[in-house]
Amino acid sequence: MSLDLTQANQSLIGKTPQEIVTWALAQGSAPILTTNFRPYESVILHLVAQQRPDIKVLWVDSGYNTSATYRFAEKLIKDLNLNVVTYIPEMTAARRNVLMGGIPDVTDPLHEAFSYQVKIEPFQRALAELKPDVWFNAIRKDQTEFRQTLDVLSYSKDGVLKVAPLFNLSEADLDDYLAEHSLPNELDYFDPTKALETRECGLHTQL
Repeated sequence: MSLDLTQANQSLIGKTPQEIVTWALAQGSAPILTTNFRPYESVILHLVAQQRPDIKVLWVDSGYNTSATYRFAEKLIKDLNLNVVTYIPEMTAARRNVLMGGIPDVTDPLHEAFSYQVKIEPFQRALAELKPDVWFNAIRKDQTEFRQTLDVLSYSKDGVLKVAPLFNLSEADLDDYLAEHSLPNELDYFDPTKALETRECGLHTQL
């Protein structure tokens, strides 16, 4: 797939998230929606599944999620009837904890290898096997400094069209969406690859 991203992004200025999803679904034949069931994920899951109920929802489960996140994930999968495809790291969390002495601090040289094992590698494997042409994600401009340099549309390094329908929304906007559609939220979330919410985990910088 090859679009003029500048022109395409300009054409989506002022469009609603629903309109962005509609436009993006028309651009490919093998879309995926990625999730980690972090806070506010029910917004993107509901938004896209409303228009494409059978879309493959890719969940890379690091093995380090909180009990609350796992319960939240199971509830959303059932309530929204999501077509979830789960990928996991090749090594169990228990074995890795022994070899690495637990989760390495971000200043530890082992942290890069840790992040690759629990997130990047399974994600790369998923993309290679699922072969998507459109990739819906929930990134927003106000989340990190790096994401402020992006736009609604971008390309992965493998040429997959990445679409962020929520890119220009605030947390207040997301709260309104949750309330409007009576959707649950879960704030007890832990990402082992990040020390701060403003730190990138690598998916959108390396893939």
